[in-house]
Amino acid sequence: MPLIIRSVTMVAASVLMLSLVGGAAMAGSAQEEANRKAVLAFYDKALNQKDADGALAYVGDRYTQHNPNAADGPEGFRKFIGFLREKFPNSHSEIKRSFVDGDYVILHVNAIREPGTKGNAIVDIFKLESGKIVEHWDVVQPIPDNPANNNTMF
Repeated sequence: MPLIIRSVTMVAASVLMLSLVGGAAMAGSAQEEANRKAVLAFYDKALNQKDADGALAYVGDRYTQHNPNAADGPEGFRKFIGFLREKFPNSHSEIKRSFVDGDYVILHVNAIREPGTKGNAIVDIFKLESGKIVEHWDVVQPIPDNPANNNTMF
């Protein structure tokens, strides 16, 4: 009888451990999905709607910009969006795919500043803290007219 009780106890403990591990993974996934949604909403507000204040609702207490052509903080961000609104009012960015790794969200984007052009292939990386964007990096590559291969950049 004690062997049966011990076996049942071990099985119950194993099931409990597996459910706790599964719950932790689900909680991480839920936070990651919330991070993705925040970045997607930020990106649409900023780059497509050119609504700096609406986009800044998704930004934390700090905004560190790693693009050497853009200034840090909310004012630097507003200046960049103002530039887009003035110089490229019809620009549009299409997110082709997104990836999440914990507090980092990565976007693969086709950004077209002038309709009718091929635009740029961009990889944007965002870091979030407590669900708010606090850092941004990007890598930008023009889409060539005559590529060396027939593969797409997306």
